[in-house]
Amino acid sequence: MPITDILENNAKLYGDDVALVELNPQEINSSHVTWREFSLMEPSRHESFRSEITWSEFDKKANRLANLLLTRHITKGNKVAILLMNCLEWLPIYFGILKSGATVVPLNFRYTAEEIKYCLELADVDVLIFGPTFTGRIEAICDRIPRVKTLLYVGEDCPSFAESYSNFVSYCSSKSPAIPLSENEDAAIYFSSGTTGFPKAILHTHQSLSFSCKVEQNHHKQTKDDVFLCIPPLYHTGAKMHWFGSFLVGGKAVLLKGTKPEWIIQAVSEEKCTVVWLLVPWAQDILDAIDRGDIKLENYKLDQWRLMHIGAQPVPPSLIKRWKNIFPNHDYDTNYGLSESIGPGAVHLGIENVDHVGAIGVAGYGWKTQIVDEHRNPVPRGSVGELAVKGPGVMKCYYKDEKATAEVLSHDGWLYTGDMAEESEDGFIYLVDRKKDVIITGGENLYPVQIEDFLRRHNAIKDVAVIGLPDARLGEIATAIIEVKEGMTLTEDAIQNFCGDLPRYQRPRKIIFAEVPRNPTGKIEKPKLRKIYGADQLVAKQNELQ
Repeated sequence: MPITDILENNAKLYGDDVALVELNPQEINSSHVTWREFSLMEPSRHESFRSEITWSEFDKKANRLANLLLTRHITKGNKVAILLMNCLEWLPIYFGILKSGATVVPLNFRYTAEEIKYCLELADVDVLIFGPTFTGRIEAICDRIPRVKTLLYVGEDCPSFAESYSNFVSYCSSKSPAIPLSENEDAAIYFSSGTTGFPKAILHTHQSLSFSCKVEQNHHKQTKDDVFLCIPPLYHTGAKMHWFGSFLVGGKAVLLKGTKPEWIIQAVSEEKCTVVWLLVPWAQDILDAIDRGDIKLENYKLDQWRLMHIGAQPVPPSLIKRWKNIFPNHDYDTNYGLSESIGPGAVHLGIENVDHVGAIGVAGYGWKTQIVDEHRNPVPRGSVGELAVKGPGVMKCYYKDEKATAEVLSHDGWLYTGDMAEESEDGFIYLVDRKKDVIITGGENLYPVQIEDFLRRHNAIKDVAVIGLPDARLGEIATAIIEVKEGMTLTEDAIQNFCGDLPRYQRPRKIIFAEVPRNPTGKIEKPKLRKIYGADQLVAKQNELQ
């Protein structure tokens, strides 16, 4: 079924229940946090620093946008892009686009003006809906995106080159446009993270979106009474597809605009959140804040919090051990997926398998997995190969890129992920590294994730990234960029001593103390590090040889 049917069903069954809450943290000089007003909502709705809408309001907002788009002759075959920070309007806009029959195109809020232009052109976007954060970037390109016929501005003080979203949508009908949709029709274009250049446009159908709802709810058993805390950006598949589990059963979600540990813990307490998806750095920051005494757990209501899960990157087992020591009653899960596999869940650990922390898990609900060699033949258990996944959530294609599609998608539906992995004798999959991040030093293959996991055991290391740097004799050497915890110090000698338990060939040959950059979904930005430290030419040469 099309995913829009779920929203309409929620509106009928739970119309007066709260669907979405938006919290906007504001710093004050105490341990308490208040929520500040967010300007994208209609001024009349702001009676406090916290905003919410019911399922009925959610559905009506989506219908109004759908009907507005239809008056502009935007429907099946058209593309509508969203460029907004997380806000209460984001998801109604997303579903309004889908209800019109058009394909929704979420855009990364970190894109530069030229990257926005590139993605709009690649996806054949007809309408762009954007917020005040992006006014300057859109103004810089608005004369160079002729296909985009309509620019809708969500917020106050609409710029002259755009039209006011609220002015037009408020006059549109709140009844469903009843555009017939099938699960095989195009629904959404997401963009790859762009770790190997400009991002690719990933096309998904309604089947993919609906399937991801079932996968998430099957894995984490959300009920109507669960409250999901959503922190990551909604343009990405990770945050939204984890919310889909709550969406499927009509549960409430809380959109928190901020990642400070105190904000997260207070949001859980005040909104009675039961399920929280974190990235590794956020979980580490929470634990560190508790250790320092910045967060005193006795000041919060946290008994209802039942599940903490992590995705988007390998998870250090030491982190989960610390977490379980402080929150012994929490279930824990980790999830693996790609935007090409409609986000998280293609592989997941499972809350019953916490003793296998370190693995990304087993094939998710409705998914199949295999690990293959360079000829795409399955490898024996215990051998490293490329992870492939297959299921109803695999993308339809890279939009307008047959060559790239053929490189990763087989004729029988297997998606080759580019991630190197191995399967243990008891059937659990362990992520080794990205295929293109493998370091070849003196003929030996080094997998940076293994070295990073080892280094994260040091109690003074906040974050670490390992990349290969050019070396005249060995080809390249493993280099560790280490971010030290606040208030602590480290030396290169201390790191080398700590690495004494690593095999000699795996020990970093060079240590750099610096910040480790991560993108909004928590992934280390290794292309940025390679550029900073001069390894980009090496990577380009290796890509030519592959």
